[in-house]
Amino acid sequence: MAVTWMNRPHTPGSRLGLLLLRLMGWTPVLAPAPGPKVVACVAPHTSNNDFWPGVVWIWATRSPVKFVAKHSLFHFPLGLFMRAVGGLPVDRRRAGSNFVNAVVERIRRQSEIVLVVAAEGTRTRTEYWKTGFYYMALEAGVPIAVTVLDWGHKRVGIVGYVQPTGDIEADFAGIRVLMEGVRGHTPANAGPVRPRPERRDEAPGAP
Repeated sequence: MAVTWMNRPHTPGSRLGLLLLRLMGWTPVLAPAPGPKVVACVAPHTSNNDFWPGVVWIWATRSPVKFVAKHSLFHFPLGLFMRAVGGLPVDRRRAGSNFVNAVVERIRRQSEIVLVVAAEGTRTRTEYWKTGFYYMALEAGVPIAVTVLDWGHKRVGIVGYVQPTGDIEADFAGIRVLMEGVRGHTPANAGPVRPRPERRDEAPGAP
């Protein structure tokens, strides 16, 4: 039976998720987590078709996936759905340039979390990855979970971890190693695995 988050026992729901992935032709991947909290950089995200393999992987592995979204989406009744699917509200206006710190605080409040961030920030090609996820992990002191949607090998999930050190170029080199051979749904939309150049007038990791 496929591995689950922190070796949780399987449930009827997770077994159903495994069956659905198998019927879809996908293999779930979950490298053993070094701890109960990680920031998951998901790539390459090149198509809306990435949605279902990703969602079913969550069910199959019982992973405590969360994501941040603007607080206005959490008003009743939509807020009930957003929280049910793992949403964490963050007021971007109040956070301002301290958005990363606001997310780090949300991570620290959780007993366990796989905080999912689309590393490229767009489904179209870009020449760099946004670095917000990197600084969230660095400031929270948690590993980066390199999470792939690999349509070439039909693999979905966490292939390994990089503990951020503050040397962003060296840490991205580690991410590139784990991403070798991964192909997105629409390869032309996938750009290189390298950090976004930061301007002198902005805080590190600004979205």
